[in-house]
Amino acid sequence: MKYLLKLSCLIIVVNSTLMNLSSQAQVKQVQISRVAEMANLPQPLNIIDWREMALRFDSTVYDFKASGQYWPLVWMDSTRKNFDQPVMGMYTAIGDVRQGPNHNKGMFHEALANMGAVLGASLVGINKGNQQGMNYVSMLKNYFNRDTGWNIMMNNTAPEVALLGGGYGRDWWYDVYPNVLFYAIYEKYPSEPDFDQMAKQIAEKFFKADSILNGNYHYSYFDYAAMLPKTNTICVQPDAAAGHAYVLYAAYKKFGDPRYLQGAISAMKALDAEKINPTYELLMPFGAYLAARMNAESGTNFDLAKMLDWTFSGTAVCREGWGFLVGNWNGIDISGTVGSTVDHGGYSFLMNTFDAAWPLVPLVKYQPAYATAIGKWMLNAVNASRLFYPQYMPAAHQTLAELAAVTKGVIAYEGMAKASTFEDRYLDLKAPVAQGDGPKWVPGKNPEVSQFSVYGSGHVGIFGSIVQKTNVEGVLQLDLNATDFYGAKSFPSWLYYNPHQEDKTVRFEPLDQVDVYNLLTQRFIARNVRAPIEFTIPALASAVLVVLPAGTKTRVKNNQLLGAGRVIDYHYSRKN
Repeated sequence: MKYLLKLSCLIIVVNSTLMNLSSQAQVKQVQISRVAEMANLPQPLNIIDWREMALRFDSTVYDFKASGQYWPLVWMDSTRKNFDQPVMGMYTAIGDVRQGPNHNKGMFHEALANMGAVLGASLVGINKGNQQGMNYVSMLKNYFNRDTGWNIMMNNTAPEVALLGGGYGRDWWYDVYPNVLFYAIYEKYPSEPDFDQMAKQIAEKFFKADSILNGNYHYSYFDYAAMLPKTNTICVQPDAAAGHAYVLYAAYKKFGDPRYLQGAISAMKALDAEKINPTYELLMPFGAYLAARMNAESGTNFDLAKMLDWTFSGTAVCREGWGFLVGNWNGIDISGTVGSTVDHGGYSFLMNTFDAAWPLVPLVKYQPAYATAIGKWMLNAVNASRLFYPQYMPAAHQTLAELAAVTKGVIAYEGMAKASTFEDRYLDLKAPVAQGDGPKWVPGKNPEVSQFSVYGSGHVGIFGSIVQKTNVEGVLQLDLNATDFYGAKSFPSWLYYNPHQEDKTVRFEPLDQVDVYNLLTQRFIARNVRAPIEFTIPALASAVLVVLPAGTKTRVKNNQLLGAGRVIDYHYSRKN
C-alpha cells in the first residue's frame, strides 16, 4: 500500500510539472507542408504489432521445408559468385518464374530482398549470423561484386542475370542502395569476417566516385569498375549523392578517416546545390537525415527544410510525382505511404514506406523542430501500411483476396493504387486497390500471385524495431535510436505524437532508476524514478523523451546539453 501511494504521488507530480511546462517555451515546431495535409488521426485506425509481423516473416520465410504451392520461398544458390561459398536465394515475389533453384542456375535473386530481410530480422533481435546453424550474414558477401571489379555491393551477384530485372549496373539507386543496406548490417555484425575490408573498399569507391563527379550527379548510373559516370534511357539520379554521403559518413564514423567526412560533405553539397526536386526512388530521405545529423554533429549548414520538402512533396521532375501520398479513398486513409503521387491517381509501395522510416525517425534526435511533423507522418504511414497485407485490406479492395492464403499472413502486396494499374483486369475495384507489378515483369508467364512482394515484406523489421503502442490509442512510441546507425552512443530516446484534439496522458515505464528529459520542453520531467511515470502531451503536439541513468551530471558546451560524455540535446537553448 505504501508503494502504491508513493507511485500515485509520483505520477501526480510529473503530470503537474508537465502541465505547467506545456504553457512555457517549447522547441518551435516546423511543418512539412505535405504532412500538414494528412489526417491528424487517420481512419479507420488499426495499429498492428509490427515486431510480431517481423518475427513471423523470418520464421515463415526462412524455412527451406515450407509446404504449399509456391513455397518454399528460399533456396541455396551454389554458383559461388565473388566468394567461394553458397548463398541463399530469396524470391522477389511469390511464384516469380525467373527465380528458384531450377531457373537461371538458381543465381537470380536480389540483394534488396536478401539484405533487407537480414537487416529487418536483426533489428528485432534475431541473430542472422547463427540461426539454426546457418550464417545468413556471411552469405551476403556474394553480392560484393569483386569478380567484375566493381568492388561494391550490388543487387545481383553477377552480370549474367543483370538484365532479368533489378537494375544491376544501369540504374544508379539499385547499385547504391545495397551499400546503404550493407553498412547498416555491418554495424549489427562488426566482427563478421571480410566485412571490414569490404566496407573500406566500398568507402574508397564512393569517395573516388564523388571526386570524379565533382559536384555533378546528373547521370543514370556510375560504372564503379571503369570509374566513369554514364547516362542511358533511365532518368538521371542526382539524389544518388545522398546514398554516397550516407555510406561515406557511416564510414567516417566507423573508421575515423577524415577523407570520408570530406567525401560526405562534398556529396551533400552536390545534393544541396540542386535547384529542382531530384528525388528518384529511396535515397532522398537519407539526404534529409544527413542534413539534420551533419548540421548537428559536424557544423554544416545544409538546407534541411528543402530536403524534407523534396522527400515528401511529390514534386520530383524526372521521376514525375515521386513522394509521399495523401488521401482518403472511399473512407480509407492511405496517407503517408510512399511512391508515385500521379500514377493512376497514386501508387505507393510497401518497401519504400518501410525504408523511409529508417532515416526519417532518427532525424528528430538531431533536429527536434520536426518532431510533430515526423510523428504525424509515422502515425499515418504505420496505420496505412497494414493495408498492403491481404488480411487487413477489405476483400473488395484487393486483386487476389481469394488467394490470400498463399501469403501465410506474412507476405504483402507490392503496392496500393487509387485504381488498378493493369489495363485489362481488376478495373472494377474501388480505391484503394492492393496489387503488385509481378505479372508485368514476365508477361504471360509470371502468375497472378507474383503481385505478393517477398522483397518488400522482408523490410518489415524497420517498423518492427521502431514502433510500439502506448496506453493511449493513436499515440505511438517511436524509438529514435533503432535505425540511427553509427550514431554517437546515445541515451534511449523516444518520440510521441498526440493526434487527438485534447491533451493526453501517456505512461512511460523505465527499466532502471532514471532521469527523464523532454527534448521539446528542454527540461527534466522526472528524476530518480523507476516506477512508471505519466506525462502529458498537448493536443496535436509531441514529446521526445531522453532517458538517462539517475543522477547523471549534465553540463552545457557549445549550446549542447551533455551528460556522461553523451549529447542529450544538440540545440540546448535554456539558460542555467
